[in-house]
Amino acid sequence: MGKIRMTHPNRPLIYFVATGLSFLVLALIGAPWWLTPLAFTCFALGLIVTSVQSVFPQESEHWLAWWRARWNHHRHCR
Repeated sequence: MGKIRMTHPNRPLIYFVATGLSFLVLALIGAPWWLTPLAFTCFALGLIVTSVQSVFPQESEHWLAWWRARWNHHRHCR
């Protein structure tokens, strides 16, 4: 069996962000005040993790070469 990909390469991330944000706003109507910043903080952390995973290679055949090149670059910068 093949791996199931949870990302949709043909759909930009902004569609998922807009959908998630609208559902979050609807869910927080009438919620206690302290739940609103907590929910938006969790949403922002999830967005940051998703963005980092889309920038750095996760399941790439070249990930080891990418990390080595990055490590060498940082080592030479010092």
